[in-house]
Amino acid sequence: MSILGKLKPWNPSIPYEILSLNISSKLSTNSDVIKASSKDFGKIVQEIFPAAVLYPSCVNDIIDLIQFSYGLSVPFCVAARGNGHCIRGQAMAQNGVIVEMKSLNNNNRNNGNCGARVSWDSSLGFYADVGGEQLWIDVLRATLEHGLAPVSWTDYLYLTVGGTLSNAGISGQTFRYGPQISNVHEMDVITGKGEFVTCSKHLNSELFFAVLGGLGQFGIITRARIVLDKAPTRVKWVRMLYDDFSKFTKDQEHLISIDGLNYVEGSLMMEQSPLNNWRSSFFSPSNQTKIGSLLSQNGIIYCLEMVKYYDDHTANTIDEVYARQIYYWIST
Repeated sequence: MSILGKLKPWNPSIPYEILSLNISSKLSTNSDVIKASSKDFGKIVQEIFPAAVLYPSCVNDIIDLIQFSYGLSVPFCVAARGNGHCIRGQAMAQNGVIVEMKSLNNNNRNNGNCGARVSWDSSLGFYADVGGEQLWIDVLRATLEHGLAPVSWTDYLYLTVGGTLSNAGISGQTFRYGPQISNVHEMDVITGKGEFVTCSKHLNSELFFAVLGGLGQFGIITRARIVLDKAPTRVKWVRMLYDDFSKFTKDQEHLISIDGLNYVEGSLMMEQSPLNNWRSSFFSPSNQTKIGSLLSQNGIIYCLEMVKYYDDHTANTIDEVYARQIYYWIST
């Protein structure tokens, strides 16, 4: 008997018949588990309590759950949860079942099957097949072993592949390569009927484009084939601070037009922001003092970050390139 079978009073949204399925032992109604699944990073929507949480060990466990719900006269809600970094409760399921996708990743680790499967195709180039439950940091580590990396990222890498592809996946590379959802060749998706479907731009394309950026409403991503390119061996990373918003935006527009820059991103610093937003090893102690003074005077300052990839062969000219392409223009 699973933990679910010990729940009293019984939640009527989940029929007793679910206990006859093979997944019954992987369902939990532990109060701490339920509470943790009733909130997300955004904290805008809270206390959406599920009836149970599923810890799948394989994709078929998710299929069995969804097919069971779909077969009911009144289906219950099923929602996939990666690292819980949703904004408005997309990974919650009132009186339904949350699918803890990281459980798949943990099972794969135990079987020595984590990371990305890297391949090459004459029409696609290099790509990697990765699980929807995998963290982008693990994908990066696996692809770097081949000297490769995805071309588009998020600024925070401890997010799941399925989670960011269900949103957009944006960062400072987006101006050059598009968001992460623009760099996917193919996916395996479990639909709301519990069907396991492979889709791409040319195969089941309606599902493909609905799921990418679909906030988890059109299916659960279990595999994605993502674009890879040669990983940079060295990068030049520069931050520039502004107290004039017009100047800040003008320079940002210019920087994204420069051929050769690989990363451009704008952000703001506020006096009440957490210290680790800007007080990092990037700034010397003396610069931190100056930044603190600027924030005290203005309340807010603006930051441009830019990156250019280079290698050992171009190391001697990287500063000259930066001076010619960036510093001269923004100083005039």
